[in-house]
Amino acid sequence: MTEASDDELMLMLQGGDSQAFRALVERHQRPLMGFFVRQTRDPQLAEDLTQETLLRVYNQSWDYLPRGQFRGWMFRVARNLLIDNVRRRSSDALVHSVKGSSSDDDDEPLLTSLSAESRSPDDQASIAEVTRVVDELLPELPEEQRLTFQMYHFLGLSLPEIADSLETNLPTTKSRLRLAREKLQDQLRARGFRDPQLPEAE
Repeated sequence: MTEASDDELMLMLQGGDSQAFRALVERHQRPLMGFFVRQTRDPQLAEDLTQETLLRVYNQSWDYLPRGQFRGWMFRVARNLLIDNVRRRSSDALVHSVKGSSSDDDDEPLLTSLSAESRSPDDQASIAEVTRVVDELLPELPEEQRLTFQMYHFLGLSLPEIADSLETNLPTTKSRLRLAREKLQDQLRARGFRDPQLPEAE
């Protein structure tokens, strides 16, 4: 079961295999939780939204077509749920900036890269400092650019998966990621980081 692809698990779920759904939950619960925590800055709400997303995946499993794009489809469900929640709460949780820091393991590849590349050898920033700065800067990006950046660097989604999730095309997705990177680089320079180089899109 653990070696089955997402598409294979979804086909098994469509056939009534409850074990397949448990495998999907185990595989994707943590990335979903990380996504919602970053958007809402509310762990309890993030947990509720994660569970609701997984429930919707289960209930809407018959709508899924096995095209190798499960993660994009799942995060589209998650994003739509988040938007619905924001509307109900009458507050824009997607763009509300709350100062804070995160040490989530999902952030480590990007933050390690930032720490290694953004400072000269004699002026290295600690990972904790970079984490704080990036967390402060991300809410300043336009929503679609921020989501694209986070999905690519923190969640590990491919550009086609992100395009599917955000219901746009691949060129637009690439453009949003490029703009997000450029804006973050400019802000990092303004805060004293020397020649910051964020990871390039592949």
